[in-house]
Formats: sequence, structure tokens, C-alpha cells
Amino acid sequence: MRSLMGVFERLDFVYLPSRDVAADLARFTQGLGATLAFAIERFGTRVAMVRLNPHPPALLLAQHLQGEAPILVYRVRDLEAVVSELRERRVELAQRFEIPHGPGAELDISGPQRLAVYQLTRPERVKSIEGRRDF
Repeated sequence: MRSLMGVFERLDFVYLPSRDVAADLARFTQGLGATLAFAIERFGTRVAMVRLNPHPPALLLAQHLQGEAPILVYRVRDLEAVVSELRERRVELAQRFEIPHGPGAELDISGPQRLAVYQLTRPERVKSIEGRRDF
């Protein structure tokens, strides 16, 4: 079986479940000095991205995220090829998702840890929401 070293290009995001995104956002920006990337309210949910430093990963505070564990979201070059390779290794998908950056898939790794992969297909969308603040 070939190595997957290098397939997971970079840890871009840590998705953090939040019961109150506005309050958590205040704690991160005011208390920890994080920089706000965006705070979006759409489709009945709130998501805010903050950065504790200029390097990845960014932190996403997500109201819609189920469970208590964060999700580590890795960028991959070709999502479908990675998903196919992982399935050959008997790693199933928990769910597919879309983020402004592109399509992704959460992996079902049968543990309390949560991992996902995504492909950056919409870099222009990322620039268009930078600085947006809905709440």
C-alpha cells in the first residue's frame, strides 16, 4: 500500500463547535487578541473565522457543527482522488460538505477524533468574504 505522506497538504482549519458564536467570537478577539477574518450568518446558522497568528490553521467557530470535538480540516490537491484512495484503505466518509473554499468530506475514523479533507476550488470566494461581519 502506498504512503499517503504529502497527500494531506496542510492543516488549513480547525472547526470548533460553538453554542454561541457571537460570545465565542468576543472571547477570541477581545480576550485572546485574535484577528477576525469573517463572521457570517446565513441559512439559519452562524460561522466566524479567526486567526491567532498569520499562519494556518485558522479557527472556525461553527454553530451548526454537531458534537463536542473539533474537526481538523486538511487541504488536498484532488478531493475525489483522495476519497477514492481512502475508501480503498477502508476509510469511509461520515459526510460530504461545502465550505466557501470548496468541497470537502469528513472522514469516519471510528474514534473521538475528527478529520476532514477539502479541495480549494474557490479562492476568489475566500477573498470576497474576508472582513465580512454579519453579527
